[in-house]
Amino acid sequence: MAVAGTLYTYPENWRAFKALIAAQYSGAKIKVLSTPPQFHFGQTNKTPEFLKKFPVGKVPAFEGDDGFCIFESNAIAHYVSNEELRGTTQEAAAQILQWVSFADSDIVPPASTWVFPTLGIMQYNKQATEYAKEEVKRILSLLDSHLKTCTFLVGERITLADITVVCTLLWLYKQVLEPPFRQPYENVNRWFVTCINQPQFKAILGDLKLCGKMAQFDAKKFAENQPKKESSKKEKTPKEEKKAEKKEEKKAEPEEELDECEQALAAEPKSKDPFAHLPKSPFSMDEFKRKYSNEDTLKVALPHFWEHFDKGGWSIWYAEYRFPEELAQTFMSCNLITGMFQRLDKLRKNAFASVILFGTNNDSSISGVWVFRGQELAFPLSPDWQVDYESYTWRKVDPDSEECKELVKEYFTWEGDFKHVGKAFNQGKIFK
Repeated sequence: MAVAGTLYTYPENWRAFKALIAAQYSGAKIKVLSTPPQFHFGQTNKTPEFLKKFPVGKVPAFEGDDGFCIFESNAIAHYVSNEELRGTTQEAAAQILQWVSFADSDIVPPASTWVFPTLGIMQYNKQATEYAKEEVKRILSLLDSHLKTCTFLVGERITLADITVVCTLLWLYKQVLEPPFRQPYENVNRWFVTCINQPQFKAILGDLKLCGKMAQFDAKKFAENQPKKESSKKEKTPKEEKKAEKKEEKKAEPEEELDECEQALAAEPKSKDPFAHLPKSPFSMDEFKRKYSNEDTLKVALPHFWEHFDKGGWSIWYAEYRFPEELAQTFMSCNLITGMFQRLDKLRKNAFASVILFGTNNDSSISGVWVFRGQELAFPLSPDWQVDYESYTWRKVDPDSEECKELVKEYFTWEGDFKHVGKAFNQGKIFK
């Protein structure tokens, strides 16, 4: 019996495309709710009713007609698929899972770093973008080599592997992979075009136009997408202007209609504070950051932190990079941390972190201690923050435990035995 149910998402969500294309092949009947009044991203997915079914509040989220609920795009795509898409043998199923994991761990981070600034929703960083381009070249070369002797990624028919990787490459092919850039990867191009021209893909993606000219960062568009203050209609003295600015900052700005690109990446309404639903906390993160930046960490900043920390309004998490075997040169590993911090720029007001690289070239690991507003991970609150965090394992630690005290001390001071790591401190970065 074919699966039937409702998919909650936002318009043009490439992650939702995976399940929708899979459903075209399997015959699953999926009703899509992506626009008001049925579904308003940023509001509906934060209601108690929604969170009862989907605790993390992420989309896409699927609710079966039989009441079965599931989130995470890969899990949903797997659930609505048939045996042919999932793999008819144990080996094929493992290979499909391999490529699905590869898409998330290897393609999503550099693709986002490169594409997001061209859509005007993230600041451009030359070093990070150039590194992302090189990573995309590496990925395309790997895929090109594999597809030289294969029609599709696994076997001779389209599977979830092809669906997932195509959807993950979608915005690269639409925005930045201009003909001269993609020309060397003939096998990938052949495979990609073959897939998107299948009736099942076209039913969801429509007629896809490949990039003709590499999109560039548009500083003007980026500035336009930032929150703006209303200008006064009459001239005011500097004192009056300052008072007016303070009042304007307190007023909620009206939501702006999202254009297609912003919708595709689910940019949060600019005036919406993702933490507005939380009660006020007596702990001032800004005050702690000033202590941390200007005073002795061990003697002043840490005592201040523990004296004022509000364990009901904030939470502490230990994070560890999931793929240490893929870390090569230490400078490249540091770029991973820097890139993540840059993409989380708007989270700084409500978070603090110390992330450390341990070890040496070809034998290293990354882990860190994060402090977030609220009791849950902050990343699901905004699509802009979801690029990197799934590459880490996250464990909430009890602020009253000795383990937590030791972790905070070691990571915030960059000193200690770090017995849980087993490698020497190399260098660290602070998110504040």
